[in-house]
Amino acid sequence: MKIKAILGGLILALAGLGLIFSGCGDAKKTEPYLVGGIFSISGPASYLGEPERNSLEMVVEGVNAKGGINGHPLKLAIYDDEGDVTKARLHATKLAQDKNCLAIIGPSITPASMTVLEVTQKAKLPLISCAAAAGITAPAKDRFWTFKTAQTDEMAVARIFQYCKKHAITKVAILTVSSAFGVAGKDQLLAQAPKNGIEVVGQEVFADKDTDMTPQLTKIRSLPAQAVICWGVGPAPALVAKNMKQLGFTIPLIQSHGAASKKFIELAGDAADGIIMPAGKLVIWPQLPDTDPQKAVCKEYSEKYQAKFKVPESSFGGYAYDAIRMLNQALTKAGNNRDKIRAELEGLKNFVGVSGIFNMSPEDHNGLSPAAFVMVKIDKGGFQLID
Repeated sequence: MKIKAILGGLILALAGLGLIFSGCGDAKKTEPYLVGGIFSISGPASYLGEPERNSLEMVVEGVNAKGGINGHPLKLAIYDDEGDVTKARLHATKLAQDKNCLAIIGPSITPASMTVLEVTQKAKLPLISCAAAAGITAPAKDRFWTFKTAQTDEMAVARIFQYCKKHAITKVAILTVSSAFGVAGKDQLLAQAPKNGIEVVGQEVFADKDTDMTPQLTKIRSLPAQAVICWGVGPAPALVAKNMKQLGFTIPLIQSHGAASKKFIELAGDAADGIIMPAGKLVIWPQLPDTDPQKAVCKEYSEKYQAKFKVPESSFGGYAYDAIRMLNQALTKAGNNRDKIRAELEGLKNFVGVSGIFNMSPEDHNGLSPAAFVMVKIDKGGFQLID
């Protein structure tokens, strides 16, 4: 009896150990995949960061509701850089030091992205930026771990000048914000103009927080410009529109893709009507033919976002939406291996997103072309596809 009791005790003990080992194995098979997010959720660029944060959380919630990725739930660590490059770097450093973090999505703005990529490159951590400047991912050989989903300023300028040539606009004046976004846009405008037979007859600059653009616009009004190109984001481009109307301008105002949101129309009011700009297809998706592969993706994002947050979707949020969806595809194939995740992102082909159809390569970590933009005109408080 004593022997049986001893044997029974051993069996129970071994079974208990087996349960522990089995539990550990199961836990490892279902441990969360940690993804970092750095966005300008508050501060002057919150109109970018808030929809980006919302979109990331919305997709992750949906993925986890369906069982995660290969049984692994997604776990988010989201930080607000407030549009401050120092804070963005601190957040990136914290995430990079966490061996469980598999990738970072963001930041929202170019200066923060340029700072963060210095950290992620050194840490060999995949970064998918939501900012515009082409230099974030170019040259790709120097941005080995960095990708981006936003269309570039280079593409936006190319699309604007295509429109100008089509409409016999050969002389333009440019008005650019003094931030990194504006400087990058100005550089592209000046570089591409001669190649397109366009003369830049005047250049003016404004600050993000300027409250009156009439001094710059008064100078421009005396020039032989056939159109004004404004390059900025936030409230300032809307003020340019209002001041041009007050000054009685009759030539077209062309905005950058940074103004392609319903928020801009709201800020500019009746001065918005007639403004032309390049935009992602999201802003006019109901006007797309059913044969356009982006239409279904834009429709799904728009309807899900509005249902969840009770506000209109934005192209900026679409950058994060595309980023987490392409990362999820990479995680499905690569698991929790940073090197393999990076390789999967670089090999992404014909990925249909809100912002365009992505074809990444070792030479191109953005994967978009000027075809990712359409030209739109604001009419009666809405965007109309014109080209």
